[in-house]
Amino acid sequence: MDFICGKERLKMKKTAIIIPARYGSSRLEGKPLLKVNEKPIIQWVYETAKTVKGCDEIIVATDDERIYNAVADFGGIAEMTSTEHKCGSDRIMEVVDRHIDFEYIINLQGDEPMIKKEHIEAVIDGVKNHNADISTLIRPIEDKTEIEKQSLVKCVIDNEGFALYFSRAKIPFERNENPSPFYGHIGIYGYTREALVKMTTSVQTSLEISESLEQLRALQLGMKIKTSIVKEKPVGIDTLADYEEFRKIAGEK
Repeated sequence: MDFICGKERLKMKKTAIIIPARYGSSRLEGKPLLKVNEKPIIQWVYETAKTVKGCDEIIVATDDERIYNAVADFGGIAEMTSTEHKCGSDRIMEVVDRHIDFEYIINLQGDEPMIKKEHIEAVIDGVKNHNADISTLIRPIEDKTEIEKQSLVKCVIDNEGFALYFSRAKIPFERNENPSPFYGHIGIYGYTREALVKMTTSVQTSLEISESLEQLRALQLGMKIKTSIVKEKPVGIDTLADYEEFRKIAGEK
């Protein structure tokens, strides 16, 4: 029987930033450990997470001992996970299962060294204070050629900032000229514990399979996704060219 009173239960509820990090990558192997100004990429991300207000725990979730050891070397906390996970959400869920007090979970990608603390705080606010199951970020798209790219996921939202749909296609369709802004999706998520469990225990939905977008599973399952609009486009490290661009931005000689 559960004898924990209401106030004590609230004290137990924590907000955790979990950073999934794999060594293997088809486009840039070992990218979490690539160094810029003597710091591995994963350390850049972790140190930004440490500045975030409203966060109780920060954990790197990895399946590789080299990443685990690198995190330990700079004083961070990491946990080993299975090598069998097919996506970051499953890797995060393995960690969350070990921590019954994690109520709000932020999925911060380990290859986003330029993410700002204000952006992460917006995701935390979105999932904690807006009656949402999930929260994420979007940014205005001004470049017309960028709108057409299938690699850039677009999002349409309602008047309260909740996502109506995500697509690789150009949405909304312009039957009339310039009636609505275009938004690009930024891949950082905040989950309630219940939503993360539901996402990781549900089978892929038809829309998710069609567009290869995991967030469509959430929408098709009836979950509410709160978006926050930011102006900046974070630099993600997916390719060697991305890595070189970040080196220039960081001022490495």
